[in-house]
Amino acid sequence: MAGGNERSMKALKEVWRRAENSLCADCGKPDPDWASSTLGVFICLSCSGIHRNIPSISKVKSLKMDYWDDAQVQFLAKHGNAVTKAVYEAHIPIYYYQPTYNDCQVLREQWIRAKYERKEFTEPGKQLPYSDGVKEGILWKRGRDNGQFLPRKFLLSEREGCLKYFTKQDAKEPKINVKIDVINATFQPEKIGNPNGLQITYLKDNKTRNIFVYHESGKEVVDWFNAIRSVQFHYLKVAFPIASDNEIKNRLTRNFLKEGYMEKTGPKQREAFKKRWFTLDHRRLMYFKDPLDAFAKGEVFVGSKENGYSVQKGLPSGTQGNFSWHYGITIVTPDREYLFTCETETDQLEWVRAFTSVINQDMTPQEYASECLDVVSFPS
Repeated sequence: MAGGNERSMKALKEVWRRAENSLCADCGKPDPDWASSTLGVFICLSCSGIHRNIPSISKVKSLKMDYWDDAQVQFLAKHGNAVTKAVYEAHIPIYYYQPTYNDCQVLREQWIRAKYERKEFTEPGKQLPYSDGVKEGILWKRGRDNGQFLPRKFLLSEREGCLKYFTKQDAKEPKINVKIDVINATFQPEKIGNPNGLQITYLKDNKTRNIFVYHESGKEVVDWFNAIRSVQFHYLKVAFPIASDNEIKNRLTRNFLKEGYMEKTGPKQREAFKKRWFTLDHRRLMYFKDPLDAFAKGEVFVGSKENGYSVQKGLPSGTQGNFSWHYGITIVTPDREYLFTCETETDQLEWVRAFTSVINQDMTPQEYASECLDVVSFPS
């Protein structure tokens, strides 16, 4: 640490070493080495950049490189992550998504602003923009065929248990009307090419349909995301009255386990391998010709090892299809083997790890039912 007397530095180290301050107060990243001298929280470098953008609320300093005077150290000692969280996170709705350091910038920024700037969680029963069971507004939606983003009116209704969108502001009938329990939403800024890009997926005739949207306002798009979670939560509370709040929370929106390019071959395993975009959404493995396709070209259910599913590195000996990538993966199911290749060994290991995590989990009764449905198998 630069500057400061020995007594202040020793006191600062003691506060910094407290167990409560070993993780970033905002995203949970280990070993934070920044702190807010006005809020009294210990935070990581990435979150400190967000704090720096709200200087009226938070003044941040490096714990390693900046000078901390006695009064500032005493303030940190009096507060710290546990005390500050008890104030600013006192009444977070159970459905509200609390991002981690793996989440995108817009989620983390709006979480920090919601806590410290807007103080959304300091009072019980506070009316929040995503908590009243209905949300209506404009989102920019990507056209399925032309790829252009155009403004569309969206309506989310807890009473009706659905999400709708309309092609025109004054349209009486929606273009789609989707039941809330088949919807997933996940932020995809890189894929969509917008920092506030949100991917909404839903099941239609047991096939996955993708909608890609964004809003110019980071707050607005995160409010939509949490409004979807709120409506889902209350819908599932009615549908599963004996389930605990945490059980229901775990059934709300989820991030994809893994996405990226692999090569695949057809069911005869003699066809040429083709490069495709793959998405692993828990037990549904889908592939697309383009990452922004509205519909998957094929889907396959990934069950558990008790039901005859497994994943192996490499391809079966004698595989005949031509492939340009050489890091193979074989998914074994009760019906057939699925063959893939990855560009790098790192990709291969990440995919194998993701498949293994799914296969090692016991299947729920709902997943047994899904396995019996006609999930579209990979065509050639």
